[in-house]
Amino acid sequence: MTRLSGKTALITGAARGIGLAFAKAYVAEGARVAIADINLEAAEHAAAEIGEAALAVHCDVTNKASIEQAVAQVESNFGGIDILVNNAALFTAAPIVEISEADYHKVFGVNVYGTLFMLQAVAKSMIARGKGGKIINMASQAGRRGESLVAVYCATKAAVISLTQSAGLNLIKHGINVNAIAPGVVDGEHWDGVDSFFAKYEGLAPGEKKLQVGLSVPYGRMGRPEDLTGMAIFLASKDADYVVAQTYNVDGGNWMS
Repeated sequence: MTRLSGKTALITGAARGIGLAFAKAYVAEGARVAIADINLEAAEHAAAEIGEAALAVHCDVTNKASIEQAVAQVESNFGGIDILVNNAALFTAAPIVEISEADYHKVFGVNVYGTLFMLQAVAKSMIARGKGGKIINMASQAGRRGESLVAVYCATKAAVISLTQSAGLNLIKHGINVNAIAPGVVDGEHWDGVDSFFAKYEGLAPGEKKLQVGLSVPYGRMGRPEDLTGMAIFLASKDADYVVAQTYNVDGGNWMS
């Protein structure tokens, strides 16, 4: 029997990258998956690629009404939610003296507000259903320490780690396990954008920062979305029933804690 047989997962920001890799891995383990994304067309394309076990859902995690509508849609289509992965996130970088209010509000809105209020909405659904559940937040090695040009993003991911601890302690009495994954540097469209920030502020050629960080990983390369799926499956499964309020590093050895 597959580890997630009969379970339903809601994954935010799942139309591409890490979220899509998780969706495919969960379906392979027997789950049905709601691919929630602000880009509904991309979510529909991803759901069609996966097949009938996947449902595309529009969700803007910076809007509480949109969050609640997405949760209600998944409940209506699948009968409830067993697993939530808070994956939607934005990145920004700038020297301290150049950080804008707009960037601050935009990144905190997705990474912190979105994580908290999506978690809240799904936790309410899980409590009402009475079957417990698993909630997985996506943190980052950037949440473990500050970085010179990445103050806002690092602060949001530190907040995700803290929210994971608080929510984990509060919700376990309902049979809801809240934990987090802290990736390191993961190759893909996201890191292409990160690379462009460093090219701007460090005077590097496009692709140079990406090459540098890949070579610096003890494992010997940047991560890939598929490197994270094992942890995502474990934390969503019965095997993690006694794991509460933890953040696991999956980063090729970049950070030890």
